Amino acid sequence: MSRFANQTVLVTGGTGGQGASHVRALHAEGANVVIGATSAERGADLAAELGPRARFVRLDVSREESWAAAVAETEKAFGALTILVNNAGVQNPPALIESTDRATWARILDVNLTGTFLGIKAAAPALRRAGGGAIVNIGSTMGMGGTAFYAPYVASKWAVRGLTRTAALELGRDNIRVNAIHPGVIATPFITEPAAGSDTPIADFYSPEPFAVPRLGQPADITALLLFLTSPDAAFITGAEYVIDGGLLLGPALQNGSPS
Repeated sequence: MSRFANQTVLVTGGTGGQGASHVRALHAEGANVVIGATSAERGADLAAELGPRARFVRLDVSREESWAAAVAETEKAFGALTILVNNAGVQNPPALIESTDRATWARILDVNLTGTFLGIKAAAPALRRAGGGAIVNIGSTMGMGGTAFYAPYVASKWAVRGLTRTAALELGRDNIRVNAIHPGVIATPFITEPAAGSDTPIADFYSPEPFAVPRLGQPADITALLLFLTSPDAAFITGAEYVIDGGLLLGPALQNGSPS
């Protein structure tokens, strides 16, 4: 398939479980892919695996100058940037608000929220030069309610929702669509391995047994929606939010087809 032929995509956090899935799928459908990440070794390896239509750029999403360099490198390599996927994110170690230090709070918001803001700010002029395009911000179901012990992460993902809607309003007349995907519990190291400073992974707090779809999500579940939202099939969709959580937010499912 070549749904994304002549399109160039910059994916932040492009070497992680979800990010690498997005990069590979977009590349397989014809896109030029730019892998933005802090790990030079993993980024270079993924780019080498994919071949000439892939590039790695070292990108610290919390730094404006790093964003400027990444967008410039993207345009130098492929001539235009048409799609941005703000996928990079970090998780705080679980702690009560009163036990969360200011440095942890600042770090989580710097990456998850400020990184998304800076990405939109840096990419918008490039997308405009290209004649339009799409931005997808990766949020979280934690941004749809409260979650004990994860205040910095929850706050950052709630804020991404408002940022998405505002950017959609500001950029719509430039033919730039901005949408958000909110994954639930996805089986990646981000969920199944402890955050730095913790010995407890998020997955330990969730059992998929009560979900309407009783399993953890897979990166491919998120990628499938991402491909739709960044394709011409979604040309009339902007400012929208999509939850992919197997029914986590719906409440407990029926057991054996009847109330338990």
